[in-house]
Amino acid sequence: MTGEHAATRVLLEVSGADRVHFLQGLVTNDVGKLEQGLVYAALLSPQGKFLVDFLMVPLPEAIGLDVAADQAAGLAQRLGLYKLRADVQITQSALHVQRGLGDAPAGAYRDPRHAALGWRAYEVAQGTPPTIDWAAIRVANMIPETGIELVPNESFILEMGFEALGGVDFRKGCYVGQEVTARMKHKTELRKGLAQVTVTGDAQAGDAIMADGKAAGTLLTRSGDTALAYLRFDRAKGAMLAQEAIVTRQG
Repeated sequence: MTGEHAATRVLLEVSGADRVHFLQGLVTNDVGKLEQGLVYAALLSPQGKFLVDFLMVPLPEAIGLDVAADQAAGLAQRLGLYKLRADVQITQSALHVQRGLGDAPAGAYRDPRHAALGWRAYEVAQGTPPTIDWAAIRVANMIPETGIELVPNESFILEMGFEALGGVDFRKGCYVGQEVTARMKHKTELRKGLAQVTVTGDAQAGDAIMADGKAAGTLLTRSGDTALAYLRFDRAKGAMLAQEAIVTRQG
């Protein structure tokens, strides 16, 4: 078993008698799936743009939201705006987020996004220092990260692979941003989106990718010679350039 304390994560608790109904009308996934374990989901703007993603966690008297630490306060504030008269309380949990690979400890949950992400647990103790190259795992398995691939008020979740990661349910009914997401789902084909690329040369996250002198996308997380990129698919053909590096779409 290899595990670590996820210092960049915070667990919020949504409690109160109305918590299930409250979240069901807001998030991209079905809260009812918590009976099976963790549920990956996001909160969108009314225009269907990504705001924040999180893992919903079944807790004894609450629903946990395992969220990036720098997004926790904003998420709590935004949820508070929707609360109105609902019997819902939003607080920060005293539990710490643990994550790891290999055999999971008692009480841990499988990360629902991809088997390569291992397990997650929620404990009082902080656990061991980070030792795992999560960026390499993300790049190898096309898993976006908030603040890098997933840009608040800019990204669309279907372009970022949310459906493949099990982060959106098209049968659960209405939620904020649902109409835009449903329309994108029923398009013939997405014109832009997340992709794996091979990079030969010196290029960093945020560098523009050019094809025949035209903008073709942006380089994102890089691990060795492989990276994630946000691409315009009609231009992402053959060799492209990011600074002086050669970029080629995989697959």
